[in-house]
Amino acid sequence: MNANELPRLTAPVPSEPVLWLETPEQLDDWLAAQPTGPLTLDTEFERVSTYYPIPGLVQLGLADQFRLVDPEVAEASAGFRAALEDDQRLKLLYAVSEDLELFRHWLGIPMQGVIDLQLGVAFAGLGFSMGYAKLVESLFGESLDKTLTRSNWISRPLSDLQQRYAIDDVRFLKPVYDWLQEVLAGRGLQQALVEESARFAADLASQDDSTRHYLKLRGGWPLSAPQQQVLQALVSWRERECHRQDKPRNWVMADPLLLAMAEMQPKTLDALSNIQGLASGQVRRHGDTLLALIAKADAADDVAIEPIPAPLTRDQQGFYKQLKKHFVRAAESADIPIELLAPRKRLEAVVQQQQLAGNPFFEGWRGQILAPVRGAIEELLS
Repeated sequence: MNANELPRLTAPVPSEPVLWLETPEQLDDWLAAQPTGPLTLDTEFERVSTYYPIPGLVQLGLADQFRLVDPEVAEASAGFRAALEDDQRLKLLYAVSEDLELFRHWLGIPMQGVIDLQLGVAFAGLGFSMGYAKLVESLFGESLDKTLTRSNWISRPLSDLQQRYAIDDVRFLKPVYDWLQEVLAGRGLQQALVEESARFAADLASQDDSTRHYLKLRGGWPLSAPQQQVLQALVSWRERECHRQDKPRNWVMADPLLLAMAEMQPKTLDALSNIQGLASGQVRRHGDTLLALIAKADAADDVAIEPIPAPLTRDQQGFYKQLKKHFVRAAESADIPIELLAPRKRLEAVVQQQQLAGNPFFEGWRGQILAPVRGAIEELLS
């Protein structure tokens, strides 16, 4: 689909002045008045020197009604918590990753029934990761002022401009969803949006597992299995320390330092101090703890750890290019981005494993898209 084929949609006009739900009871009543309607949702937050995002504002929409909610009101609302956890009530968001992280850490809620409209736009053939402002301009002919994105959402009162900006972040979502339902129905991809939104949300939630975060340190792939076991222990410690201090990861201990410790496995404070870039203050604060973690992980008898994926070899890179051609052909035939159909890391995993058994590429909506090229892919892997 190209820009010339796009319709011109109309969004509801927000109330003037912008309306707030000022108590948990008001929020509960407002949600209960339309118990089954899709809830449009966005958040504003601050995250500069903290590990956890600090909630600043919640924006909500039901049909043509839009409301702003202070974080303390949302936090105290039983109806709001129930709505987030209700897998039968759709929550419409755009680019969901940061919002889902906020609700997991702030309210302890892994949201259910999430629809990521940015994924829907990709399924509609409008490209991968289209920005919200560009989408609104393309479909509604309205320009959003994004200069307020990084304004102070913690302080009160919010300016009139901030409030209108915040409402605009949810005002267009329901018309976009309704349009996508029609487009995706014609493509046979309505269920694909539901499946992929749920998969993406589950993948994001799995990143909270501190014991698996070492896998993100891709520079650790050359380490031996015992060294990677030490790295896992060190990275898990850092995650716990970040939680305790509410500080960003690099403020506690940068990745290169953890990798160097896992490789060198220092046994004394002097040896630890010799690691380039490790500040003396870090050694004083954490040295004994780090040495104990290293010694315990190094002494473990059973080394059974998921290895950090290695980069593809030259031969594997050639095979990857051959394999990707089939996925590209399927993506082009369905008019959806290759990045959506076959994310690079997942395609690299197929190359490294050399098998399709248990691989999600042929499950759900991907199985539907890849059916015409499945035989060619299986022949290549045989």
